[in-house]
Amino acid sequence: MRRTVYTSSVATIGLRADGAPSDEQVPATLDDMIGHYKRSKFLAEQVALAAAHAGQPIVIVNPSTPIGPGDVKPTPTGQLVRDAATGRMPAYVDTGLNIVHVDDVAAGHLQAFEHGRIGERYILGGTDMSLQQILSVIASLTGRRAPRLRLPQAVVLPLAYAAQAWARLRGGDTRVTVDGVRMARHRMYFSSAKAARELGYRWRAPQLALQDAVRWFLETRR
Repeated sequence: MRRTVYTSSVATIGLRADGAPSDEQVPATLDDMIGHYKRSKFLAEQVALAAAHAGQPIVIVNPSTPIGPGDVKPTPTGQLVRDAATGRMPAYVDTGLNIVHVDDVAAGHLQAFEHGRIGERYILGGTDMSLQQILSVIASLTGRRAPRLRLPQAVVLPLAYAAQAWARLRGGDTRVTVDGVRMARHRMYFSSAKAARELGYRWRAPQLALQDAVRWFLETRR
């Protein structure tokens, strides 16, 4: 093959202690990874990097938090958007995400294929937003009232343990997980400056991503 673009995740990138946006140079270790998903992404990226260093033509992209139509399962973030859009999120925690339209991430993959440097990582992100800001945008799109109750982490974590235990007893799933609460302690803010500079990567306003996602979820809900 002429080139391989491997899809990793910003989960493999370290977070700055001061909360400033991270870039591809911020280191992380396996011990920093919370949950099986992040650990698996970190280990898989290490395999891809090793193959690139051994001479295989591999470019790595690290999407942040893609939002948009077609989120069938949905992803955890898609579930958050759907719950907020349908009035099923009465409270929130103080965290933050880097929101990007899924179509911009798709375009970034093609740009990485054409212009990425072998063995390099490129963050494909968008705009940093607090969860409160995200919920406010969704409320404005749906005409609903944004949740005002902010729950402290110390309250949510015991609830997550209880929810997971109850889900195991029932043989089902829970939307509130211990790993999710632990990750919410950090604002997942990232810079896509390298991708913009080297790939020509661009991203649209986060309101457009949320608008497309909300419309799709409301049109396809059962």
